[in-house]
Amino acid sequence: MLAPPEPEPSHRPLIPVAAATLAAAGGIGWLLQRAWKPEGDINHRAAQALSAGAAILCASVALDSALEHYRGKFKNRAMFVGPTMALLGLGAATCLAFRPDRAKDRLPKIALIAVGATGLIGMGFHSYNVLKRPGEIDTLNLFYAAPVGAPAALTLAGLYGVIAGEMLDGSDFVETRLPQLTAGLIAFSLLGTVAEAGLFHFRGAFQDPAMYAPVTIPPLAAVAIGAAALSPRAADFAKPLLQATAVLGIAGPIFHAYGIHRNMGGWYNWSQMILQGPPLPAPPAFLGIAAAGLGLLPALREREH
Repeated sequence: MLAPPEPEPSHRPLIPVAAATLAAAGGIGWLLQRAWKPEGDINHRAAQALSAGAAILCASVALDSALEHYRGKFKNRAMFVGPTMALLGLGAATCLAFRPDRAKDRLPKIALIAVGATGLIGMGFHSYNVLKRPGEIDTLNLFYAAPVGAPAALTLAGLYGVIAGEMLDGSDFVETRLPQLTAGLIAFSLLGTVAEAGLFHFRGAFQDPAMYAPVTIPPLAAVAIGAAALSPRAADFAKPLLQATAVLGIAGPIFHAYGIHRNMGGWYNWSQMILQGPPLPAPPAFLGIAAAGLGLLPALREREH
């Protein structure tokens, strides 16, 4: 007896995924407009770019942690805190990106400090998750346990938002030291994100040559903006490297979407593969950091005059 023919796969399951992707792309594009076309003097432009970068980081964390914690079935109620605080940070940072005059208000600052503190606490929880497993800090646990570095993006977003408020202070410290220190923070941010991307791409055996891009271009951008903190002339070298890093943050979800397509069932089995395949919301972290760095470069160049 012949088996009945298999039904044609329906494209309906793709509708919610496509809608969410378009909404996220539109929101990030809206923030980038503020990051790359800021208004006002140098300090205002830097504050807007830092706030936009913080918002993009929070958006990335909100989606990524929601998916990862959902995959973990929210076994611990504390797993709701990460996505919730990321959404709070997204709202506060977006407000500052478009209304930098509110940067001195207490409410956004308190919200961003709380978001940054949540990231630190999350790193503690994730570290505990690794250490309680057999073998503790071994390769298998680093690959498959809770990612220790992931909550750090919330801490970075909180710092960027708080610094954005300080950039509008107009004090001598802002004019001399704060841009340098922030450039160092952005360099550190890039290197930390590279380490996390490198770990998971190593887990994937770098099976696609494109997987080498996040561990080659952003480190060069980190060195360049770190050098710009010491010598304003290095800002000219940092700009194209930060722009290339931003492009990686945009292209990354596309490559990850293709990686999901290659898995068994692909996008027709999206409800499973979006949890098991490459994380779609992770690469925009590069975009957020690069956007903040690009907005800071004019303030670094100003020290040359």
